[in-house]
Amino acid sequence: MPVWIPWPLPTGWLVTGFAEAGDERTGVRASVVALSGPSVTHGPADLLLIAEEPGVGLGAGFAGLPGPDPGAGFDAGPPHAKIDIRGHPTALWCAGRVPADRAVYVGEALGNWIWTIAWPAEAGCFIALSNLSLRDLRDQDQAMILPFGAFSPRLGGEG
Repeated sequence: MPVWIPWPLPTGWLVTGFAEAGDERTGVRASVVALSGPSVTHGPADLLLIAEEPGVGLGAGFAGLPGPDPGAGFDAGPPHAKIDIRGHPTALWCAGRVPADRAVYVGEALGNWIWTIAWPAEAGCFIALSNLSLRDLRDQDQAMILPFGAFSPRLGGEG
């Protein structure tokens, strides 16, 4: 399961936690990287990057959506944002019917869902406008020194 991180990190952003979902029988089926940094408006912002197999539901849970996936028709029309994943442009669409306090973009990469969930909702502009380039922390050909911050309360069950 990929462990996505924007690299280089945007100015002022810190890694604030990691999580995974799975069990001993099936292995890891979803990964989460939490980041925190300055909001585009004012105050702090939080961002979760989630990679998961279809049907797991971790991304949908953090997004505040019913069911395990983004739902039928989420990708109708042109994408709302594009990010770079391992040198390939990847389309993301805004997920509908999410709580007003967050911005949710979802797409597909390497056969898995990729979710970007940002708080406050205005921080979603960060995703749409910042030309994020994601790398997989599992890749061996990189030498990154990650800046860490305090553990994200978003990973402790606050949705």
